[in-house]
Amino acid sequence: MDNWIARADRVVMQTYGRQPLVLVKGEGCRVWDDAGREYLDLVAGLAVCNLGHAHPGVARAAAEQLTTLVHVSNLYYTTPMVELAEALVAHTFADRVFFCNSGAEAMEALIKLCRRYSREKYGPGRHQIICMLNSFHGRTFGALSATGQGKFQEGFEPLLPGFVFVPFNDLAALEAAVDEATCAVLLEPVQGEGGVNVPDPGYLPAVRRLCDAQGLLLALDEVQTGMGRTGRLFAHEHFGVTPDVLATAKGLANGLPMGALLATDEVAKAFVPGTHASTFGGGPVIAQAALTVVNTLTAPGFLAEVREKGDYLGRRLSELAGRFPVITQVRGLGLMWGLELAKEGAPVVAAARERGLLINCTQGNVIRLLPPLIITREELDRGLDILAQAMEATYP
Repeated sequence: MDNWIARADRVVMQTYGRQPLVLVKGEGCRVWDDAGREYLDLVAGLAVCNLGHAHPGVARAAAEQLTTLVHVSNLYYTTPMVELAEALVAHTFADRVFFCNSGAEAMEALIKLCRRYSREKYGPGRHQIICMLNSFHGRTFGALSATGQGKFQEGFEPLLPGFVFVPFNDLAALEAAVDEATCAVLLEPVQGEGGVNVPDPGYLPAVRRLCDAQGLLLALDEVQTGMGRTGRLFAHEHFGVTPDVLATAKGLANGLPMGALLATDEVAKAFVPGTHASTFGGGPVIAQAALTVVNTLTAPGFLAEVREKGDYLGRRLSELAGRFPVITQVRGLGLMWGLELAKEGAPVVAAARERGLLINCTQGNVIRLLPPLIITREELDRGLDILAQAMEATYP
């Protein structure tokens, strides 16, 4: 058998602390390694494969488009791109959409649009974006500079100027940070990489009111929380607010690389021909796949079922916390949950993997569960049973 890991370690840049697995096949909520061993996947490509692995509808849409029209650049219109934009507009606050290739690229577009809109409306000098501590917005320089975690920025300084940081879920700190240079407030409705941090119910509405009072844009990063992950198409819907601009990606094309920036018509007008672009953004193949995703997520009953499964998962995780004192907090929304531990979480991840369950750890001590939205209760029960076994083996 080929030693794929050794071969990769010789030729692939070491930018990830990869799990020692070579995955060769996926179907629904399951994946298989190169030795034929099956795993229940509660990572879903880090909230990307929301409809599971090898979704037949997505695969069929992409395959048919591959034999029809693959790429023509954005010098021309294509029908999948138009239909996808219409679908996103129909189901969100947005009037217009910009397509790109990833969450980080969507964040770059978001930052540029906020600054350009504010400059055109208020003149130069109003360019500062207030961001949240513990946030994560991506690895490109603009997104990295907006990220509120120094560990991702170390060694890459100087970062881009124009970002200030306040604690997440702290309205008083946010109000105190606003000054004449502020143009926008940027946050994740639920912090993902930061440890699955859910704000108080009144926080986002208060942020919206502050932005309205100060003439600021409310910019949301829904790269991870979007596309049904929390049981709504976008997480801000849980809090009764609408943003001015929003970045999304991950689950948008269910495993194919696509990002999008959504905006109101007023804000979107700040982008005109020549101000921003993406060669591959909204290409026909991925747009056709993403259209299948949007139509599936917005079909009657789909997201209500996600919310029901999310509530069930939350109850089961709370039961688990009652059994294992090492779990200090359970928090989440929809099918995005975190278990904060009093100890390191990596040994639990390894113990679960050895038992056929894939989970993820963030912040060193938060076990993050991001199952495909199509997961069944039986599969959730199976995953939780394995997780309990892993906890018992690691922290008896």
